[in-house]
Amino acid sequence: MHRFPVTVFYEDTDMGGIVYHANYLKFIERARSTWVADMGVDQNTMKANGLVFVVRRIEADYLAPAVLGDQLEVRTTVEATTPARWVLRQEVWRDHTQLFDAQVTIVTINDAGSPVRLPAELRLGIN
Repeated sequence: MHRFPVTVFYEDTDMGGIVYHANYLKFIERARSTWVADMGVDQNTMKANGLVFVVRRIEADYLAPAVLGDQLEVRTTVEATTPARWVLRQEVWRDHTQLFDAQVTIVTINDAGSPVRLPAELRLGIN
């Protein structure tokens, strides 16, 4: 499991003083980018080689609100790996309370926007 800390800033909140729903997607994106970098994957090098990761699907549940000043943690785990995709579980927690839950499907595309297999070293290194 990969863990990524997030502090809720004023800019993350809406008029009600709670984290705006779309910002949870930003939090989990930052966590995924850090997770991939921690595995030694340089996404700039991938891009130079004509490959990028894209989100194919997200199914999300908002379970409880976060507010200004909260210290959150994004937890990322791999649910499934195939030659063409990762299916990840990403959760946002505040202490012992889960606030957000998402299942995220990641695929790789080439310069033409066509789906391609995940690089072999990534498929092998994730399981």
